[in-house]
Amino acid sequence: MAVARAVSDGAATLFDHVRAAGDLGILLTQIAVAGKTIARELGRAVLIGQLGTTGETNVQGEKVKKLDLWANEVLVDALTDSGRVCTLVSEELAEPVHLEHRCADGSWVVCFDPVDGSSNLDVNGIVGTIFSIRRRSREARHAMVDAVAPGTVQVAAGYVMYGPATVLVLTLGDGVDAFTLDQTIGEFLRSHARIRIPARGRIYSVNEGNATKWDPAVRRYIDYLRASDGATDRPYSARYVGSLVADFHRTLLEGGIFLYPADTTAGGKPSGKLRLQYEGAPMAFVVEQAGGRASTGRDRIMDVRPSAAHQRVPLVIGSPEDVALAEDFMAGRR
Repeated sequence: MAVARAVSDGAATLFDHVRAAGDLGILLTQIAVAGKTIARELGRAVLIGQLGTTGETNVQGEKVKKLDLWANEVLVDALTDSGRVCTLVSEELAEPVHLEHRCADGSWVVCFDPVDGSSNLDVNGIVGTIFSIRRRSREARHAMVDAVAPGTVQVAAGYVMYGPATVLVLTLGDGVDAFTLDQTIGEFLRSHARIRIPARGRIYSVNEGNATKWDPAVRRYIDYLRASDGATDRPYSARYVGSLVADFHRTLLEGGIFLYPADTTAGGKPSGKLRLQYEGAPMAFVVEQAGGRASTGRDRIMDVRPSAAHQRVPLVIGSPEDVALAEDFMAGRR
């Protein structure tokens, strides 16, 4: 009855939302199909031996989970089958895949993280798939150029979150909508229209176990959020899932800030941990379309020009007032 009522009340399907977008709509439909397949596999992974690692290490130097590799294949197959993709950039692929025989007709580049937060897989935690879609450049050297284009060239971006419900959040560059998978009919139905992030929140999300690795300005900012002050509605509450998709989704709906700062220790990750092309840039596009901000702590994420397909970047993202204050601390203005 609930499904029938939702449909009769005019709840748009994802297909309704993207069908006027031509080839882009076809790509988004294929991503949704892949998302349904991944959601189904996650629900039975423990029963069929899909948890744990493969024994391999990916280009990031991280242990590859069985589901990472499997989900990557699902997305590569779904996008390749669309016939519209020229270049694929994935966390699980050491080099971008250029489908030269498709580039004459296929004008799209898709960057994706097949399973974000995969450290949560073995404990039945929330994970997600992040994607970014760009038009193929017309440059002669497009095979090299497309994999390192800045976030400003994105045409669409979003993520699929696999939790109690499977939710696909999407921007086409004109606002943000969310679609929840109704398992009874196998369709994504619009559950959140024109999402707007609150100007300020009361939740911060960061891995505080890394605090000794942060720049002192970052530590001062977190100390500020934890301090009690009624006039500024502090302290903030701490929430951290360990999945960018899950932590960002809460921030998008409830406001606040998510941070993954650079590691400033000797031998650390001064460029941050998260990858720009398929984590930072797509989330930045989504949050900006919802009225929020995304920064390295100093510069707008969307303006960062990568030099490599797997380039890392510090990420400070969320409500505009919270991100602006974090930037003030990191620039020494506070």
